[in-house]
Amino acid sequence: MKTVYVYMDESGDLGFDFSKSKTSNHFVITFLFTDKPGSVEKIVQKIFRGFSKLEIKNHHGVLHAYKEKPITRQRVLKYLAGKEVKILAIRLNKQNVYTKLKDEKHVIYNYVVNILLDRMFSKKIVNQSDRVVFVASKRETNKFLNENFSMYINRSIKTKHDVSLDVQIKTPAEDKCLQVVDICSWSFFRKYEHKDSTYYSIYKNLVIEENSLFK
Repeated sequence: MKTVYVYMDESGDLGFDFSKSKTSNHFVITFLFTDKPGSVEKIVQKIFRGFSKLEIKNHHGVLHAYKEKPITRQRVLKYLAGKEVKILAIRLNKQNVYTKLKDEKHVIYNYVVNILLDRMFSKKIVNQSDRVVFVASKRETNKFLNENFSMYINRSIKTKHDVSLDVQIKTPAEDKCLQVVDICSWSFFRKYEHKDSTYYSIYKNLVIEENSLFK
């Protein structure tokens, strides 16, 4: 039985008060698939080997997409472009979300994740005979990644696809692969929110599909 690792991260926010300057127009969730997580972890290790002692000290062992220098983000994505991984992403255009859904953020969140889960089977990235390890990035500010979320994912997969699924919620410090998908998700967000495809273009050959909701 093959084991497929699915790493999930997000960019943007689910706020709908657009009068606030920090409220984003888009929300992106990204899945990164690999059956060789060690090769993805080595990308982070390679980046840290190129840092000065001061840079290593300031990073506390973790790469954060929005804090990194452009050259660091580019290096991560260039290394990733040469790996055997696949990527799916969904962008939510928050400006067009139905009014009644704006107060049901957990419903929106689960709905978007569920679409990506379905697509990973329809695109044959994951087969029913595979064991799937689903690793979601834990954020202190994220109210949705909790036990209920894990139960939702398991129930959804079991009902529709009858696949062996191991859901894990970890911090980027606990799993280096989450640091890589963080930079991928950030670059998708950059493409939509700021009309800048510079970073996305580096690894676009790995992208199996990207969808938009509420166009």
